[in-house]
This record gives sequence, structure tokens and C-alpha cells, in this order.
Amino acid sequence: MDDLKEIKSTIERTKKALALKPVLGQGTGHSKVRITKGLHCVIEEGPWKFEADMPKGAGGSNLAPTPGVYGRGALGACLAIGYMMKAAELEVDIQDLEVEVEADFDDGALFGTVDKDVPPGYLEVRYKVNIISNAPQEKIMQVLDEGDKHSPYLDVFSRGQQCIRTVQINSDKNKP
Repeated sequence: MDDLKEIKSTIERTKKALALKPVLGQGTGHSKVRITKGLHCVIEEGPWKFEADMPKGAGGSNLAPTPGVYGRGALGACLAIGYMMKAAELEVDIQDLEVEVEADFDDGALFGTVDKDVPPGYLEVRYKVNIISNAPQEKIMQVLDEGDKHSPYLDVFSRGQQCIRTVQINSDKNKP
């Protein structure tokens, strides 16, 4: 459990720093996504580089996970990490934790073949938390409730954010 002590210590230091200087917690994430061939793309952010694609039935090459896999994975990972952070902070012993994320969708909306009222995104998202712990149930529920309350990606999935598009068109045709 040395990991949990180290996690708790790091969280306490970070909280103190943010309380003294809140601007330290503010930032902007920046990812760059480039289509490489067909629907296959490479995603880069800082030192990280990974790929996404679509299945062959959607016109892709099926060479990488779909954006939906990454979205569900982001939610599940954010929840799992947040729960373990809270468990460390509250000193609740958890031997094993797993989050399963399910999302219902209708690809007819993606392809424009269903009623216009059907959204192209998820219709419903569900997550199940599987825990192995000998801690009292009320302590486990406190960990989960606090984790949910402070989860950035549960917030992203639950609350609409403003999305602003900008466009830059580069073409020899548009030059004088």
C-alpha cells in the first residue's frame, strides 16, 4: 500500500498548492488529429501518439480503435483513477477496482438514415463499478460518490460544453 501513501501525499501537496495559487490548476489541453489514409488518423498530444480508425462497414480500415472506444475508455479510466485517488485520500483499502462502461447508439444517425431527432452521439451511457474491498460499505460508497463528484470526464459526459469551430482553408485557388 506504499502506492496509496504516495498518492495521498501527492494529492495533499497538490491541494495545498492549488489553494495558495488557483491558477496552477488552469490550463488548456491541445490534441492534433491528422487523417493519414481513408478514415485512419493519428492523434498527438505532447509526447503521446496513438491512432483511431473506423470499422470496414463504416468505410474505415479497422486498423485501430474507433473514437467511441477512446471516449468510453476515457470515461472509465477517469472514474477508476478518481476512485483510487479518493480511496488513497480517505485511506479506504481497495484491493481491486474495475469500471465497465456501456453506451447505446444508433449509427443510423451517423449515416443520416434515421429520424432527424435521433442524435448521432450516445443515447445513454452506463457504468458499473466492480470493487474488491473489506472496507465498510459506507466508506466505499463515500469513495465512489466523491470520485463521481470530482470526475472531469463524468462531467464532460454529463454536461454539455460549448464547442467552437474555427476553419483555416489553404488552397492555391484562393491566392491572388
